[in-house]
Amino acid sequence: MTPKLTPIFCLSIFLSIYIISYAQTCSNYVFSNNQVFSSCTDLPVLSSFLHWTYDPSSGTAKIAYRHTGVTTSKWVAWAINPTEMVMVGSQALVAYQKSNGSMRVYTSPISGYDTKLQDGTLSFSVTDLSATYANNEITIFATVEVPNNGSNLYQVWQDGPVSNDNPQGHDRSGSHLQSTATLNFVSGGTSSGNNGGRGGGSSSSPSGGGGNANSRTKRKNVHGVLNALSWGTLMPIGAIIARYMKVFKSADPAWFYLHVACQSSAYIIGVAGWGTGLKLGSETPGLQYTTHRNIGITLFVLGTLQVLALFLRPKKDYKYRHLWNIYHHSVGYLVILLSSINIFKGLHILNPEEKWKHAYITILVLLVLIAAGLEAFTWFVVLKKKRDREPKLGQVVMGTSELNNYGARPV
Repeated sequence: MTPKLTPIFCLSIFLSIYIISYAQTCSNYVFSNNQVFSSCTDLPVLSSFLHWTYDPSSGTAKIAYRHTGVTTSKWVAWAINPTEMVMVGSQALVAYQKSNGSMRVYTSPISGYDTKLQDGTLSFSVTDLSATYANNEITIFATVEVPNNGSNLYQVWQDGPVSNDNPQGHDRSGSHLQSTATLNFVSGGTSSGNNGGRGGGSSSSPSGGGGNANSRTKRKNVHGVLNALSWGTLMPIGAIIARYMKVFKSADPAWFYLHVACQSSAYIIGVAGWGTGLKLGSETPGLQYTTHRNIGITLFVLGTLQVLALFLRPKKDYKYRHLWNIYHHSVGYLVILLSSINIFKGLHILNPEEKWKHAYITILVLLVLIAAGLEAFTWFVVLKKKRDREPKLGQVVMGTSELNNYGARPV
């Protein structure tokens, strides 16, 4: 009897949604111009992120400030305040899209709460200033001469409406009053404040933890491990179980349930890995790693068809059962082949330490050797059974022939 797998799909969907939402951090973001930054932090409010690479020899930081969830009628700004965690005295970078579609980006010192975001010179040098708008996201790029040797800094960020190509005052409630944080370009540490760019802020030192500024490849590594475990390891193990255990009558129906359990586990973990891959792709303006992405989507579709095929599995004595077997086996082997190819493509993209590549190659070689050994043993068992049956069949045929001959003698 075919097991009911409805809970598998529910769990897969839940796990995929959970991991996709959990993966919304700065560390897995890939810029469309392939710029790479050594550190980043998820700012606590207003769906904003800061990426940077600090050069202590020149005292400069190459930064990218990303503000998501904005429309063309919004301006965004990110600022450094060298002295305290407030808006007054901050040195801002401002950007928005004009009505003609071009981007305006400029520097603006903030001297008071009612100061308009006008073009002006900052207290430190800013070069390579530019901005982009894509997928409801404005990104400001710049190289800034960092005050205070990159330590004991404060940052403020905001968004607000644009009218007639001019920025207007921002909201003064909710998250807009909480958009401040300490910043340490050297250690990568940040901690949030709650003064909202108003009033006298705390002058405490920045945190050195830098939890969100860890390696930007962390989520990519999770994506790679999930897929290597599911599509690359559990899926071929399930295929080996199905192909070789069913030869032995004593293993029936245990082999079937082991096969289903292994493939179902591979599918659930694979959906989680697929979900993280989709999230990584969605955070990239434009397609990145197109071949890897397309193979991943193909694997998800084929894997889903394999699981759904269990609901349509005909009985053993059904007339066209052999057609279902051909389909199921062909798709299964295709999934295993594509999985191996895509895992190696993923390893090439991640470029991890050699020990991880060697580990997966070792697993793959072991699976091939096990399959080859079991293939030889299975053929030996099948041929032996066939030889054992042949004399008995010959005796039956011979006895029938002799009986016919005897019956055919004239009386």
